[in-house]
This record gives sequence, C-alpha cells and structure tokens, in this order.
Amino acid sequence: MSQISHAGDHGDLCADAAWSDDAPATHNRESADVQPSAQPAAAVLYSSRVMHRRLIAPFYRFAYRVFYLLLDVDRIDEAARGLRLFSHNRFNLLAFHDSDHGLEQPGGLRVWAEGVLANAGIALDGGRIRLLVLPRLLGFAFNPISLWYCEHRDGRLRAVIAEVRNTFGEKHAYLLASDGQPMPYEALYEKEKCFHVSPFFDLVGRYRFSLNEPAEQLRVLIHETREGVPILDATLAGERLGLTDSAIVKLVLAMPLMTLKVVAGIHWEALKIWARGGRFHRKPAPPDVPVS
Repeated sequence: MSQISHAGDHGDLCADAAWSDDAPATHNRESADVQPSAQPAAAVLYSSRVMHRRLIAPFYRFAYRVFYLLLDVDRIDEAARGLRLFSHNRFNLLAFHDSDHGLEQPGGLRVWAEGVLANAGIALDGGRIRLLVLPRLLGFAFNPISLWYCEHRDGRLRAVIAEVRNTFGEKHAYLLASDGQPMPYEALYEKEKCFHVSPFFDLVGRYRFSLNEPAEQLRVLIHETREGVPILDATLAGERLGLTDSAIVKLVLAMPLMTLKVVAGIHWEALKIWARGGRFHRKPAPPDVPVS
C-alpha cells in the first residue's frame, strides 16, 4: 500500500512553485479541438515541459520540451482511425505500440494492468485505464516514466501505476494505491525507491508523487528524499491538444527527433553532473519483483 497524505500537510513539497516555474512552452489554442462530449476522447496530446532539479551538491537544473500521448487502452484503434500520421502497432510519423509497455505484446495492456492490480487486491470492474506515454516518433521511443491511471467502473480513481525504465533496458513499476479504495488525485503518494535510474543517486531514497487529474492541464511532480533530506524534484507540466494530424505536424516540427533527444539528453546531462563532481554509483541488480 502507498502511504497517502493530503498536499496541505507537506509545505516543503512546493508543488505549486515547481509547476508554475515550468509551464508548457506553448499555449496552442488547438486544445479547443477537444470538445466536451458524453464520452471523453479516446486519446489526446499534451505539449509539455519536463524539469529536473538536483537539490544537493553539485546543484543542477535542466528543462526540456516534450509532448505526451494520453490514451484509453481499450480505444487505441478508435483514436488512430481517420488519422494519417498516427498509427497503432504500425510504423508512422507518430505511433503507439503495445509491445513498448506492460506485457510487451499486442493486446496485453489491460491484461497487464489488471494483473498488477489484482495482485494488490484491487478490482476495476471494467473501469477505464488511461496510459500517459511518450509516443514512438519515426519508430523510436524511450519512456523514462509512463503513468497508468486506473479507474473503477464508478469513475473514481483506484490506482496509478508508475512504469519506470532506465537506459540499461530494465524497468520496474511502482503501484500507488489505497487498498482498493477511491483515491483523490490531490493526495500525495509515497513509495520506497528500489530501482536504479541515475548513476548519481544510490537506492536509499523515497519518492513522493503528486498528480492532478489529466484534463486541460497535466501536472506530475516527483519529489525524492534520502533519509528525510530532499535531493531531487522532477516535474511535468502540459497543456492538452486534440489528437489531430495538424497537431502532430506542429509538435513534430517544434520538437523534431524528440524521443532520440530524450535519450541523448539523459546522457549529456549526466556527463555535466559528473564534470561538476557528482559522485558515481555503480548500477545495482534490478529488484527481485517487477512491481512494488
């Protein structure tokens, strides 16, 4: 079970400040394409800015632009229908492949998520599962973190699965839940760190996740501490756009080769931290269990 508290109980998190400092770089009015309807859109885009801030020596901060895809895992083909530049499980300018997540096989998205939840005694009764990812761009994608928002059939959130990957080809999932009870988005969710991500931090640490319900705005904040001392803030701030061919063209032109730049940027920023005297930690073995 994740430890849960309300945001007002943790003034040191400074979530509002982190988000306001790193609002999306673009405010494209194409978000108007997302029209209110009886059924939410099968998929939307978020033009976003990601920020990482190291809170211990060597102090360091960097930010970069990306765009995310939020999709209903049961309606991906519907989202792709009628689009020339987005495909499901096929090569395109922009694409989503089931094999990049969960069971890493076609059709396995809901099966994997419901299996993770069932092991924790959580049932959705067929409720909606939305997945927030960096899509494949010209066939390539790397997702440092993907978020699965899991709702019960009654429409209330029951769990969030944070699927984390490192550049060594390993992955681990952190389950944020409250024993199957409805979860408020505004709560804070804490998990012990057990998976290697950065060579400049060891595995002694604790994550605190703060999320909003993805709507016109997207907000994710991850605050990492080590024995109670803040060491890192990572934020994602995004603005929703309709998933259209014109939106895809505009985002790709603004951020060409985005997914390749994510991987290159990870290594480049690591090199700069090392040059400033960051202590290097060898990669430990991955966790014995795939989900914690």
